Amino acid sequence: MEIISASIDLTKIDKSKIVEGKKGQKYYNIGIIVNDEKNQYGQNVSIFDDQSKEEREARKQKNYLGNGKSVWSNNKNIDVPDEEIATNNKKNSSGLPF
Repeated sequence: MEIISASIDLTKIDKSKIVEGKKGQKYYNIGIIVNDEKNQYGQNVSIFDDQSKEEREARKQKNYLGNGKSVWSNNKNIDVPDEEIATNNKKNSSGLPF
């Protein structure tokens, strides 16, 4: 299991890709990549519009919506500032940082 903290730019959402569920719910399908290496901002997560098979086969450029970083992973040591861990542990005493 892994916990990721991320944000997306809502202005980049393609409203034509919002799909409606059977009970009227609205969904927006996304893809998430978790990289092994961090970028210059300490981020290792990219979020983009989910692509159809045809878009993938045509090698259409991904519409990137946002990014983030891994903050917890099955007790593996992830580089998170101590003050962020302390704040999250105060919120939930279960030992998980959320």
